[in-house]
Amino acid sequence: MRIVVQKFGGTSLATQEKRLAAARHIEEQLAQGFCAVVVVSAMGRKGDPYATDTLLSLADGLSLGTREMDLLLSCGEIISAVVMAALMTSRGHRAIVLTGGQAGIYTDRQFGQAQIVRVEPDRILRELDAGHLVIVPGFQGKTWDGEITTLGRGGSDTSAVALGVALGAEWVDIFTDVDGIMSADPRLVAEARLLDVVTYEEMAALSRHGAKVIHPQAVEMAMQGGIPVRVRATGSSHLGTLITHPGDKDPWTHHNRPVTGIAHQPGLTQIKVSGDGLTYAQQHQMHVQVFKAMADNRISVDFINVSPNRIVYTVASDKAKQAVELIRRLGYDVELTPGCAKVSAVGSGMTGRPGVMAAIVEALTAEEIQILQTADSYTTIWLLVKETDMTRAVRALHRKFRLNANAKEEKET
Repeated sequence: MRIVVQKFGGTSLATQEKRLAAARHIEEQLAQGFCAVVVVSAMGRKGDPYATDTLLSLADGLSLGTREMDLLLSCGEIISAVVMAALMTSRGHRAIVLTGGQAGIYTDRQFGQAQIVRVEPDRILRELDAGHLVIVPGFQGKTWDGEITTLGRGGSDTSAVALGVALGAEWVDIFTDVDGIMSADPRLVAEARLLDVVTYEEMAALSRHGAKVIHPQAVEMAMQGGIPVRVRATGSSHLGTLITHPGDKDPWTHHNRPVTGIAHQPGLTQIKVSGDGLTYAQQHQMHVQVFKAMADNRISVDFINVSPNRIVYTVASDKAKQAVELIRRLGYDVELTPGCAKVSAVGSGMTGRPGVMAAIVEALTAEEIQILQTADSYTTIWLLVKETDMTRAVRALHRKFRLNANAKEEKET
């Protein structure tokens, strides 16, 4: 049995015309002899009747616990799945809807942000063997004792990849409203180009640092399962961007282009906590207390730099006030730099390659953009800049690393 998993995002299902385009993609795989498992998001965006954000607005002013909230939010994907099943049935296919739990997606009990702990796809395999097209609501699963849970933002991507891995699928298609993964956000960089292939590591980094096309957890799961993922546009026949192992990427591009793409994330605040005048033991206590306070209050931290007498890190700007209050309550001096943004250069070709940071500094210095802080991994260098400089920084780095040129053009120059 040759299986493909196809996931369709909310904007891909928002209208009857778009749902028909989705149906044609499904039928294309069926015609080639594949068994198809289709994962769907809730239809549309906020304001549309059954979109997740619309369902969230229903809860405004209500005293809903996290368990009941998950029951409410799971409805959007179920409605979407039933609508798609009706459409496919009307086109002559034997379609069946299985909820996330019925499809064998088991999670922990962290309502609203549940983690998949196991997938048991036996029911899906039986339905496929019986000739059914299986449609699964994304973004949801169930606990071992039968409670319905949701997986958080981007959870349908994770549902699709988890099912693909468990089913041993040939690949997973993520259909969305963009043509694939771009070298930068085309809303900021007019010259941004479509990337034919990116590695799992590159895509996970781009997603973590601001690219919203696919959830980073889904990419990491695909990498662990070794399953190819294609990011495609529902309204196009183009195959989009393939996310795969480094060995499947063009070796010339991989080794000669250190940077694959530029990501960005606005809405950050830099926090500096001073330990001047404290003893060594007191400084150590400061480190522990500050980060424990952030963790206990579920405040995510990034850009972390720790030295004996100072801690520097960033938080989302809407969490900055709470973070400062917690730190001052501990008795430490704190300094804020609001209105910051993260700009990240991502590329597996930068590993062990000298000169990448020099090129970044050179590009931003030429634009008189101040670098407030830096951090790096073996595939990423990320920089903190003022949010007012973010767009210029993204454009400067895109130009510096010639990301508007494709590999063929670079070989010829």
